[in-house]
Amino acid sequence: MSIPLAERIRPRQLSDYIGQEHLVGPKGALSSGIQNGTLPSVIFWGTPGIGKTTLANIIAKETQRPFYTLSAISSGVKEVREVIQKAQQSNGLFENKTPILFIDEIHRFSKSQQDSLLGAVEKGWITLIGATTENPSFEVISALLSRCQVYVLNPFGKKELQQLLDRAVKEDTVLKEKDIVVKETDALFKFSGGDARKLLNIFELLIASFTEKKITITNQLVQEKILQNPALYDKGGDQHYDIISAFIKSIRGSDPNAAVYWLARMLEGGEDIKFIARRMVILASEDIGNANPTALVIATNTFQSVSIIGMPESRIILSQCAIYLATSPKSNSSYLAIEKARKLVHETGDLSVPLALRNAPTTLMKELDYGKEYQYAHDFEGNFVKQEFLPKELENSKIYSPGQNTRETAILEFLKKSWKDKYGY
Repeated sequence: MSIPLAERIRPRQLSDYIGQEHLVGPKGALSSGIQNGTLPSVIFWGTPGIGKTTLANIIAKETQRPFYTLSAISSGVKEVREVIQKAQQSNGLFENKTPILFIDEIHRFSKSQQDSLLGAVEKGWITLIGATTENPSFEVISALLSRCQVYVLNPFGKKELQQLLDRAVKEDTVLKEKDIVVKETDALFKFSGGDARKLLNIFELLIASFTEKKITITNQLVQEKILQNPALYDKGGDQHYDIISAFIKSIRGSDPNAAVYWLARMLEGGEDIKFIARRMVILASEDIGNANPTALVIATNTFQSVSIIGMPESRIILSQCAIYLATSPKSNSSYLAIEKARKLVHETGDLSVPLALRNAPTTLMKELDYGKEYQYAHDFEGNFVKQEFLPKELENSKIYSPGQNTRETAILEFLKKSWKDKYGY
């Protein structure tokens, strides 16, 4: 059985690892922990083929720790407990070397399976490294999530993909038997979608389709070969992102017909219904927001409902929600407000909380005037009193601007009445 190219050139040490500089670069979040062996339990979150499994293997090797691996697709509570028992036994053999348990696709573990990890993680019998393509906030139980650091792995850009191709051509013993010239790469990068494994699989199959020794890779050649041989390219990857994008943009554009069409395309293609529902929850806040606050309630209830019911009945619930969101008034004012606020935070740093707004649970804090001049809104007519809530350096900074819709017009009238002199509404 031949070993795939992606496996043949998989990096075995950190110096060969490509990408994720924010994690393992000179100032990376994990760099010092790997160097001194004090790595916490972590969840790696990112799209397929960006080095989650490879990084877990390298960490184990660099820290010289026992390494155990499970796949959430094929493992259950029994297998988890067996590995934990082995890890406990090996703990005594390796001084100060807590074994690493790597679980691929940890989002596929049920609540009971994730629960079975808690004790071992908390007591330090294992250092857990979980890998997931799904948002851990939704797919990993809160008790386990609170015991782990979550790190996002970024999709590969052209620079990283080019490095992978160069390594494959120059270092792989099989490919070195050919005279390969990569003249153009745009088509290869496009069809890989930032997935390193997919890029290398396409490249290997592409090279294997030639009998001659000298091969020149161009964009036109790649496109022609892919059309001739669908095995070179799994369209499911691109469709996953392209169709959900079309779905979201149809709802944002208030077209229920297009929204339901793209929804049907996803359902017929076997898309995860919880993934679809989660995207609608995000859209309900980002694109509708306070123009219709009920949209978020309905989207959240949709996510809960499809999680309980499953297919095929969930198709009706998803359709109802998609139509409701598409025909709802739209506003992105909440999204714009938080982005503006984040920009202010990045520009101004950790500004002091005004004394009047500080908590004063101790006598010393009260003596330091914490909370002294705070005015309790409910003591005033209309439950409102003008006072300063922002740091002194940001006084009069207007962050939220209501959208142009019926509900936010009413909000604007309140703001004009209450804060016109301060924020200029």
